[in-house]
Parts: sequence; structure tokens; C-alpha cells
Amino acid sequence: MSHSEPQAAVGIASIGVQLPPLAMDMSELAQLRGADVNKYRHGLGCDVMALCPEGYGVVDLAVGAAKRALGRWRGDVSDIGLVSVGSESALDMSRPLSAWVASELGLRGNFRSYEVKHACYGGTLALRQAVEWKLANVQPGKAALVIATDVALYAEGDPGEPTQGAGAVAMIVEDGLVASIARASYPYSEPAFDFWRPVGCAFPLVEGPLSLDCYQRATAACYEQLLAGEAEPFARLMAYGAHCFHVPFPKMVKKAVSMLGQAFTLDEGQLTAFFEEKVQPSLAWNKQIGNAYTASLWISVADQLRRLAPGTIMTAFSYGSGFGAELFEITAGPECARGAWARDVESDLASRRLVKASEYTKLRSGERRVTASVPPAAAISA
Repeated sequence: MSHSEPQAAVGIASIGVQLPPLAMDMSELAQLRGADVNKYRHGLGCDVMALCPEGYGVVDLAVGAAKRALGRWRGDVSDIGLVSVGSESALDMSRPLSAWVASELGLRGNFRSYEVKHACYGGTLALRQAVEWKLANVQPGKAALVIATDVALYAEGDPGEPTQGAGAVAMIVEDGLVASIARASYPYSEPAFDFWRPVGCAFPLVEGPLSLDCYQRATAACYEQLLAGEAEPFARLMAYGAHCFHVPFPKMVKKAVSMLGQAFTLDEGQLTAFFEEKVQPSLAWNKQIGNAYTASLWISVADQLRRLAPGTIMTAFSYGSGFGAELFEITAGPECARGAWARDVESDLASRRLVKASEYTKLRSGERRVTASVPPAAAISA
């Protein structure tokens, strides 16, 4: 789908991506856990997991991504009227992550500041709210800074351990120079305990089969709304420039695509063509990063946008355990092809240090000692 002369609309004016400075190849984890590395590489689709050094976390990632997005934006930090951070890696049960981010960016004054939580769906909700805020013209002339940031960690030896990752994506919501966001969307929610982390628990609890089932059913439910009454669903799916999904791990996306095949009676050839041409290209960065929870979908979107011609329409499917999901269209803007944010990722991937299993074990032993940088009382009162 494309238009010959795309017009800037409300959407993303600038993108910034930040990855942590450490990573570990799946071969190291496989050796440490006595597992076949193909179980991780082919069974899950994971190649490398991004890792944070001690004392580095979601705020560092969020601020790094925000500075990169702001640095490429034509506006000024004083033009920000809303700061919203989507994350499931909270530092405090009351104080929002946006306050830490605003402090680091030197932001104070007449702007709205808050944190959004709904598992991996939180970043998308923050973006949708910012788009609606901009469309409502609540603060004329102002833009929103939206950040999806997370560090995914599981207990050592947990089945989810090889899917670990970390990263942040910051987006300036204003004119859709990079991408416009459709007003219409196709949501689906249902209460479930498929993945959750009770207060006081260091790591999430996961019902693996249930989580996969919820993800697949949500995918089908959202796409059924998008394609309602469509006589030829395969042709409609293939007309989009790309389809991006939340990526807990790449193989889970492939399973969701299989569910779409069942829902719309696609034959094996159609299903293969759909996945290989419209979905798989957007998973490249995710395979090198791992699950970054709220940022995972947006890492995939950022990766795909730079490949699309202006005016091309793609879809984004967001899923958060608990559970809630939403599907909507994104149109590549006049500046998407520049893909300036790709330099962020390429630089971070090239400069990060790969750790060995022994260093990873040492990092894990100290992870609970330094989980956040808590400011002194004087800084809090300021």
C-alpha cells in the first residue's frame, strides 16, 4: 500500500534507540546451562542477549534514547509538553520513571509527566495516548516525548533466560515526518495470568503455554477486526509494506503468524510468503538484542521503517500480558528513508562488549545489590 505524495500528519517526528553496552552470545549461555545452542538459536530464534552492567538500567537506556531523538529533532526541549514512559521495569511503586528522565534531561515546567504500565503493551499505550493528546490539541504547538524502556531478566536457569534483553526506543510525537500513526486501531483485552510479577518478586512468573495461547488469540482477534469483511485476506495482508509484532522471542512471532494462517485459511505457500516477505525482515535487530519488553515492538518498527518508501503503510501489533493487545497502521513519512536512528543501533551493536559465561554469572550475583540509582534526600526534595 502506498501513496504517491505522502503528507506529514500526527505521528513520529524523530526516533532514538539506545542499547546497553554489554551482550552475551547464546553459545555462552548454552555452555553455562548445559544446553544445545540450537535450542536457543533455532528453537527460539535468539542469537545474542543484550545485558546491562551493574548500576546501569532503564533510566540510562531511556535517557540515552531520548537524547538521541531530541538531538535529531527540529524542535527544542522547551517545546515538550508531555513526557510519558512505558515500562514494566519500575524503580518505584509511586514515583514515575518519567521523573527520573525529566531530571536527567533538565526538564521542568508546564508539561505532563507520567509512567504507563501494562506489561509489554505499555510503550504502545504511551504512544497512543500521546497521539490522541496531540490530536486533541491540548497544548498547541507542543510535542510529546514517549519512551519505551525495559530490562528483561529471569531467574538463572529459568526457561525464559535465553530470551533476556534490554533496550529503549524514544519517539517525539508531533508531525509524522518519520511516520504517521492512524487514528483508528483494533484492540483486544482479556484478563489472564499468563505472565506477571507480584510486588516484592525479583523475577516474573510465567505460564508459558498459556502466554503463547493468549498471544496467538490476541493476534487473531485484532487482525480479524482489521480484515473484517475482506473477500481476499491474503491479498490485503500482502498489500502492506510490512507487519511488525511484539517480539518476546522471534519464534513466538512465527507461531502467531501460523495462527493468522488458520484464522484466514491461508495455504502453506501463502503463509510462507507472508512471513518471509512481510514479517521476518523486521526481526533482525530483535535477534541481536533479545526481549526488551515495551521496546521490543518499537525496535522492530524502527528497523522496518528505514526500509520503506514514504507513503508505504505497515501494521504494528502490540501485546502485553495480563492481557491487552492492539493493532494499528503506521504510514512511513517523508523522512523515514533516512533512517537516522539506524546509526544508533549500528553504533551500539558494534561497540558493545560480549561477555563470557563467567562474567555473566558474576553480573547475576550482583544484580539485586544495584537495581536503581536512588537519589539522596536533598535531590528528592529539590
